[in-house]
Amino acid sequence: MQLSTASSDDLAACTSASTVPSPKSIFYHPNPPASYNRPFTRPAKALESEIVSPEAVSASTSHSHDNPGVFHHQDAFPALDLAVKEAGPGSGAGLSYLERTRPALLYSEEYHGIIVRLQMLLDERESSHEQIYEMYSQLPSPGVKYLPQVIRRQLLHRLSNIERKTRTAMLRYMAVVDHMKEASIPLKASEWDSAIAYAGRCIANVSSTEVESALHVWREMEQEAGVKSGQVTFNILFDIATKAGKLVLAEMILDEMQRREVAYNDYSYKGIMFYQGVKGNGAAIRTTYREMVEAGHTVDIVVLDCVISSLIRAGELPAAEQVYERMKNLAHRQTGKPIHKSDYRAPREFIRTLDTAAQRASKRHKSSSQLQAEQCLAPDLRTFCILIGHHACVTGELGRVAALVEDMRIFDIPLDGLIMLRIFKGFAFHGGTKYTSWTRQRLELVWASLLSMLDKEMDNVRLAKWMVVWVVRAFERCCGEERAFQIWEELRNRWTTAGEEDQRAVEHQLQNVLRNRVAAGCNG
Repeated sequence: MQLSTASSDDLAACTSASTVPSPKSIFYHPNPPASYNRPFTRPAKALESEIVSPEAVSASTSHSHDNPGVFHHQDAFPALDLAVKEAGPGSGAGLSYLERTRPALLYSEEYHGIIVRLQMLLDERESSHEQIYEMYSQLPSPGVKYLPQVIRRQLLHRLSNIERKTRTAMLRYMAVVDHMKEASIPLKASEWDSAIAYAGRCIANVSSTEVESALHVWREMEQEAGVKSGQVTFNILFDIATKAGKLVLAEMILDEMQRREVAYNDYSYKGIMFYQGVKGNGAAIRTTYREMVEAGHTVDIVVLDCVISSLIRAGELPAAEQVYERMKNLAHRQTGKPIHKSDYRAPREFIRTLDTAAQRASKRHKSSSQLQAEQCLAPDLRTFCILIGHHACVTGELGRVAALVEDMRIFDIPLDGLIMLRIFKGFAFHGGTKYTSWTRQRLELVWASLLSMLDKEMDNVRLAKWMVVWVVRAFERCCGEERAFQIWEELRNRWTTAGEEDQRAVEHQLQNVLRNRVAAGCNG
């Protein structure tokens, strides 16, 4: 949809006495409340970026509202206030312009408080998505219509930046996207990319349904919104298609990238290696890795983790173990320490910075070499999750799992909930059989370790849906239903943060254990 633009005459006319805006316009108020003059709480950087000239304001403020004669620019008025303040009392022209063009918004005390509190939550790094969306939902729908542009973008960015995509998080983000479309506010390419990612990755096991949802959002992005796809868009689509097992579709996406002459970046090469792993083509994984290096891209720990994971998927475990051993040897020779981040956002920010630096350094071979030399290639938590997960769930080699856990201690990587989850899965898969190494006594020791971590309230170990499910399944397999039910009772008492949806999901997964136990109690 093309947005109409307002001329300077239109802006001046909207403040004249003869112009009476339609009462239907929610932005019109004959006497703006005193709270409107209150300075808007904003980061200084955001305010500086919104200082615009009268011409820029005139060209960007008229959207398709009920009354085109009314100035609807709710985005730039904080910047205009700042511009007048910086101009000083001697700048009569600036003050006159502000007086002539200040929008007559229905900016009540209630909305002002909501928007300020929302901005405070967005600025607070530790505020949760639930808190942010709950505050945003207090605005009348569509809420984005009441927000300045910077806050709208910040809201979408925060809702898109999440450790693990879930259906609930997807619904929140898509609701704001729908509000943007309802208010005829264009989405940026990065915001469309996040919408595609949510549509295709909101559940762990990607199916044909998620693929179709992602393609639907992509078609809407290109055909209806007219936003051109870039590297990130195709990388997301390719990843979704590969994880869903749609290898023909993944190949078509690569062909489309070549047709549009979209260059590969680090994420593209990692996605292709994963794709070749799903196909079981170890030779193609090595070829892709060499092409990445020859193209001047930096090899970091994320790339090597991808190589290990892809080789394991291709059925080449010895090759993956060999890569791991080389990483250990490099780590011992390097003076730098591994980068261990408990905050899921930090590695992503680091990777983005690294990708940008690699692109700049690709023009200068010396700088690229220096950048590569600075990388610490020691195994990280992701490396151990991949290897321990494979040995616990597939090979069943408990001795190898124990050796990897010892390596974690050597590299000063604390035990994480993800590692504990994989170990419990190992007991669920391989316990309860004759001559197995996954015995009841060892399971009780691991269980005691988990309780100790929970009692210490370690940040990287917490009870979640799948942790509860696999702990109970492990005890059912190794110790029987009675002990498994006892573990379930203790976990349920400790799992104070569980939502109703998660509790129902766990009870559904464990229905056999719970149903048999209840039936036994009734018979007794």
